[in-house]
Amino acid sequence: MSDEPVTAVILAAGEGQRLEPLTNRRPKPMVPVANRPLLEHVVEAVAAAGVDRIVLVVGYRQERIRNHFGDGDDWDVTIEYVEQPTQLGTGHAVLQAEPVVDGPFVVLNGDRIVDPAIVSRVRDLARDDESPAMAVTTAEHPREYGVVHLDGDRVTEIEEKPEGTVETNLINAGVYAFSPIVFDAIRETHATGELAITTTLTERATTEGLTAVRYDGRWLDVSNLWDLLTVNAALIGESERTATSDPGVGGSVAVADDVALAGNVHVAPNVTIGGGTAIGSNATIEAGAVVENAVIFSDAVIGAGAVVRDAIVAGNAQVGPNATIAGGSATVVVGDAVHHDVDLGGVVGDNAVVGGGATLTDGAVVGDDVRTDAGVVIDGRIESGAVVRRG
Repeated sequence: MSDEPVTAVILAAGEGQRLEPLTNRRPKPMVPVANRPLLEHVVEAVAAAGVDRIVLVVGYRQERIRNHFGDGDDWDVTIEYVEQPTQLGTGHAVLQAEPVVDGPFVVLNGDRIVDPAIVSRVRDLARDDESPAMAVTTAEHPREYGVVHLDGDRVTEIEEKPEGTVETNLINAGVYAFSPIVFDAIRETHATGELAITTTLTERATTEGLTAVRYDGRWLDVSNLWDLLTVNAALIGESERTATSDPGVGGSVAVADDVALAGNVHVAPNVTIGGGTAIGSNATIEAGAVVENAVIFSDAVIGAGAVVRDAIVAGNAQVGPNATIAGGSATVVVGDAVHHDVDLGGVVGDNAVVGGGATLTDGAVVGDDVRTDAGVVIDGRIESGAVVRRG
């Protein structure tokens, strides 16, 4: 087996419109899960796999990524940046790395969390074979992804979000092995328009072969707002939570084992923090509040007596005293799609203020900088900057 150095190219230029309002101020890969950005979990997996050179393809709100990761020293890797000024697809994103990649490389998505083991396996294939390879895994709802058809360990077809009956639950896991040959292949596949890497791979599968690398480890994807809660809960067991004896945690506080508390969190007496909850740095949970299965961003405030379940509260947002986000199953509209029976109590955007005694119902989404009166009932989506009056 070759020991030729392999570069990891991580695609992190996307905006993530389905995660609005959380992506109004930050790129999707910088949305936090278990109190760290999605992208940080990906970088850590790459570093743990022994790949020490990373190229981040950045675009939308890229300064947030550059400022957080710098040159990579904190992760014992070297990080370089290339820009995708306009998001024209994954193939186009890969092309942006061509000037800085001159040997075998692996490609990962900056918003899908995988184990180091699959990065290592795909890296080894990149070293030893110029033909491309792609990790495949199984999914409960394969039609939401690229469905992969195999003949042994060879990919025969990739169907992007098929509408008809699906005969397999195998999907594209978004981890690829490439040689620099792929850059010409991308250009040959696409004349104009958006360049999807799967289009190039489908062409390769039918002409020169595409190896499938089967993977049954951790594969965590955030496509919609409620996925953030699922992924947060899945990761949170790996995070060390602050002990209830910490000076920032008041007396008579009940904290479940699967809770991640960042530094400088202020938790008043008689608070209950249930499982699957992450609370970001400098957040405040006032007396008597109940927070369960929630992602609370840095600097947020949950008022006294508030109930926040199955919810996301973004940075510097305030949920007023005795306000309620009841949680449970909801129907949520995202663009033209209606999603039924998703576990999302509600979302409160950055710098929003939800008045005391207000109620968010059925997966309500409150945009950035919204102000609501006390006691209002919020249903559906409130656009950023709106003022919600009572009556």
